[in-house]
Amino acid sequence: MNTSFFGELLQTISERGRALIRPRERRGTDASRSESLVELCDHLLSGRGEASGVALAREILTRYAELTTGPRIAFFEALAQRFGPDKARMDAAITAWQAKPNDETAAEVHAASEPRRQELFRRLNLAPGGTAALVRMREQLMDVLAHRDADLGTVDDDFVHLFSSWFNRGFLVLRRIDWSTPAIVLEKIIRYEAVHAIHDWDDLRRRIDPPDRRCYAFFHPALVDDPLIFVEVAFTRDIPGAIAPILSSQREVTENDKARTAVFYSISNCQRGLAGVSFGNFLIKQVVEEISREKPKLSTFVTLSPVVSFAGWLKREREQEASAALSESDKQTLAALDDAGWWKNPEAAERLREPLMRAAAWYYVRARTARGLPVDAVARFHLGNGARLERINWLADTSEKALAQAHGLMVNYQYDLDDIEKNHEAYAEGRTVVAASSVQRLVRAPLELVPIK
Repeated sequence: MNTSFFGELLQTISERGRALIRPRERRGTDASRSESLVELCDHLLSGRGEASGVALAREILTRYAELTTGPRIAFFEALAQRFGPDKARMDAAITAWQAKPNDETAAEVHAASEPRRQELFRRLNLAPGGTAALVRMREQLMDVLAHRDADLGTVDDDFVHLFSSWFNRGFLVLRRIDWSTPAIVLEKIIRYEAVHAIHDWDDLRRRIDPPDRRCYAFFHPALVDDPLIFVEVAFTRDIPGAIAPILSSQREVTENDKARTAVFYSISNCQRGLAGVSFGNFLIKQVVEEISREKPKLSTFVTLSPVVSFAGWLKREREQEASAALSESDKQTLAALDDAGWWKNPEAAERLREPLMRAAAWYYVRARTARGLPVDAVARFHLGNGARLERINWLADTSEKALAQAHGLMVNYQYDLDDIEKNHEAYAEGRTVVAASSVQRLVRAPLELVPIK
């Protein structure tokens, strides 16, 4: 209710402020449209009053939304080239610091070094719906960066810098999603599901309505009906080793007094424009604590997670002349992965099982990026949240997507409330992969850490 009230108040300020700014012609060439938008941004930064500033911010975002691809790229280029730090102010600040280094001159160096883009984004954020519009703007910038050699990385860095403050965990609200949740939110849960597609409304209801199922989502006050991340949970007797029994429409509901395990089987990030922005660690711990209050008999909290990058990594290792992860014998055996339907052939699958599981353990425990991080993005998320790599599951998902990405493997991460902080610190300080002994035994030793590009 408070969020709605302030949103309506901001809308009123914006409407009244429109009378204080002169209407500007929208027609013209693509180049003139992007140039006039840049001029409006300069006006917004020139120090107008609050009401006219909110109205102008709204006008800028409205015009930006009307841009086609070419003018949009030109606008991003203008942000990079014309809205960096004020060089004259920066030179003066450095000179003052060199002449008299103290807290005051240091603060001025810090303020002068900030790109003007950041203040522009802050003022645009004052417009009604400004936060959502900026998240969408960053998503479109990411599209440009992915398909065009443009010097726009500094603009993206500024988005990430501001979003990391605006979307830190202290602002996030955890809400349970159930069949009484507004349809506008449920529709987005269906659309945003990124791990195991929700096929229709009946499929959604099977995931959120039965007594042995839960769904929780994190929301930000500025995006009231738009989840940032959501977690789907199943209550089971034991730690599951496959996804099909959890998703099956014919499954039997686990009785409340027999459930001992909470399984986080799908975790989806909803806002692509927030990619690379950390919501902080211990998000899953918050969900664990919420479930524990409701169901104190649950003693085990695990994930059943995909391994989305494993097949690509393994292919590269197989192609290397000297692989630290695979022997020549392993390479010869793993060549059978190229045969369509290998997993349906019991004999072929059994021959592949041992070298594939060993390779997967090496991938998780030893393989690193050039920055020294685990190569698997899902692993980085759970290890950063304080989980332990508990088990690698053979042919846990035989869907076409999972076979292509992970040769059917899935893993369990375990969240033990007594160890979450300790595991998190081990990963944060030394990038240590905390893994169960069963996983450690699969890894061949000794092996050298090899950066994976």
